[in-house]
Amino acid sequence: MAPLPDGFSYAEWNATYNALSFGIAAMGSATIFFWLQLPNVTKSYRTALTITGIVTLIATYHYIRIFNSWSEAFTVASKDGGDYAVKLTGAPFNDGYRYVDWLLTVPLLLIELILVMKLPQQETVSLSWKLGLASALMVALGYPGEIQEDLSVRWFWWCLSMIPFCYVVFTLAVGLAEATSKQPSPAAASLASAARYLTVLSWCTYPFVYMVKSVGLAGPAATMYEQVGYSIADVMAKAVFGVLIWALAAEKSAVEESGKLLPN
Repeated sequence: MAPLPDGFSYAEWNATYNALSFGIAAMGSATIFFWLQLPNVTKSYRTALTITGIVTLIATYHYIRIFNSWSEAFTVASKDGGDYAVKLTGAPFNDGYRYVDWLLTVPLLLIELILVMKLPQQETVSLSWKLGLASALMVALGYPGEIQEDLSVRWFWWCLSMIPFCYVVFTLAVGLAEATSKQPSPAAASLASAARYLTVLSWCTYPFVYMVKSVGLAGPAATMYEQVGYSIADVMAKAVFGVLIWALAAEKSAVEESGKLLPN
């Protein structure tokens, strides 16, 4: 929990306010949608879709906490109908909620993808443990640098967290390629591939946002870019990714159901 810099303009404060609001709306809506779709997929894929909803529910809760913390850290007022003035209240802004969220949701994101791909049981268990632990380690190693102002310390923890990050990204991009090609229909294979590459794309956003404060940006602008960047990446990695998981589960359910209806 680092102290906020003073001197926020209304535009900088409002951009972050809107990004956090968008995060709440996107994650909350996605949660309702995923759980309403549970009866529409076969039993084999309900666990994956349930986990998808849990991920966005956890994200919704933490976005509400981040939003409330942001709102409480400032007073925004217009004097005599003029421009809005933004001042710090002295209340701390707790961005640590993000890391609590990521520690819980990032391993679950990978597990839901593995479950919906319906790999052999031994491979499912092995990959779930390996990717889950690697992603949790990545988040845990990133947090000490996030709360540091010393750039050398930030870069040190960034480099450490990139080790498990690269392992997970490599597994998604290369290690699951064969399993993707074995999906039961071309549409399912395409959706599984899209889910993998969306995860890689959205995940690659995080290291760059993390580096915002390490490349010369500081003060309110750096805080704004960080909060907006993380919010966009979260929505892509959780809500949009979740839609692909649902679409893949629905497609595979349809293929399996149609197979049962074919005459012997």
